[in-house]
Amino acid sequence: MGNYSAVTEFFLVGLSKYSELQLFLFIFCLITYVIILLGNSLLIIISILDSHLHTPMYFFLGNLSFLDICYTSSFIPMMLIIFSSERKSISFTGCALQMVVSLGLGCTECVLLAVMAYDRYVAICNPLRYPIIMNRVRYMHMVAWSWIIGCLNSLVQTVLIMVLPFCRNNVIDHLTCELLALLKLICSDITINVLIMTVASIVFLVIPLLLIFISYVFILSTILRLNSTEGRKKAFSTCSAHLAVVVLFYGSALFMYMKPKSKDTKIFDEIIGLTYGVVTPMLNPIIYSLRNKEVKEAVKKVLSRYLHSWKI
Repeated sequence: MGNYSAVTEFFLVGLSKYSELQLFLFIFCLITYVIILLGNSLLIIISILDSHLHTPMYFFLGNLSFLDICYTSSFIPMMLIIFSSERKSISFTGCALQMVVSLGLGCTECVLLAVMAYDRYVAICNPLRYPIIMNRVRYMHMVAWSWIIGCLNSLVQTVLIMVLPFCRNNVIDHLTCELLALLKLICSDITINVLIMTVASIVFLVIPLLLIFISYVFILSTILRLNSTEGRKKAFSTCSAHLAVVVLFYGSALFMYMKPKSKDTKIFDEIIGLTYGVVTPMLNPIIYSLRNKEVKEAVKKVLSRYLHSWKI
């Protein structure tokens, strides 16, 4: 086959055999992307403009919204070009950048969701010590380290893959430059890559999910001990949005990567993967807006303020 380690571009041919789906997927991804940009941008703007939302929880939420915007922007625009063009190619550098950004932000979101669970644990289980434990310096450091370790892991894994020889071909049977799809094109020993990927999966998937589970065990036990029905209701409302996002994010990821694979379900797997990548970031701001009274009140307050000033 020859050694194609010096490839200059890759061809993304996922779902290209189904030409009847291209227009539908283009429209679906375009509409979803616009909703993602508008919904998450609105949450970020509201959390900045309303002083009542200058708390650790909304700082984390603002970071989650910004992360979702960057994550989807790393692959949806390129995906729209691929859906609408006959030459479904991406440059070697573009593929590497797409993988390092999407993988890094995905890992960052795993850690950030665990940090948000810890924030809810402290707020409900140690309310009197909450301002001391979750002070400004500490929660900013927690967010910063979430971004740093997620991006470092992505950078290391991407570099270790892109320096290997691509001896088979430069055709990626996927919609994006995804880690596992690129590994299939490498003909040299990938033992180290698989080992690092396994360790990273434990660090960024298993451990955060375990910490989230432990946090909610303590949260649930504390809520059930509350004597006030109103207090229990308020405590549940502060956690329900985050818990819904966690279930959506990890549920989709586990369904996508843990279920048995087969050739017969390949098209189904790719559509589910596409849905997981674009629908979850779209639903996050919707969930937080519908399940959070403070966000809804802040939106009404900011909108009424600007409408009033516009009339004047």
